[in-house]
Amino acid sequence: QVQLVESGGGLVQPGGSLRLSCAASGSIFSAMGWYRQAPGKQRDLVATITSGGSTNYADFVKDRFTISRDNAQNTVYLQMNSLKPEDTAVYYCNAHSFMKMIYWGQGTQVTVSS
Repeated sequence: QVQLVESGGGLVQPGGSLRLSCAASGSIFSAMGWYRQAPGKQRDLVATITSGGSTNYADFVKDRFTISRDNAQNTVYLQMNSLKPEDTAVYYCNAHSFMKMIYWGQGTQVTVSS
């Protein structure tokens, strides 16, 4: 059974930092990534990383967020710096297996507010 377990969300002031983690189990994954969904809005891609380490970022997080991956631990991270109120959302971990299945975590809330 595949499981994606996110952690690291919380409340942070504007300009602050958070690090999200997503521990995956039950399969080996090709691409992994993070999406986010603010209230009343669609779920948007934030960043992705392949098993080889190639990354892709949404324009709104470039130069502020960094995605990384520990293949041995089957874990993907999202380092978020210079956070803005508009980064407030539920952040979801996403993983693609080599069998072309797509999996989602339960989501972790990130709130940026003073």
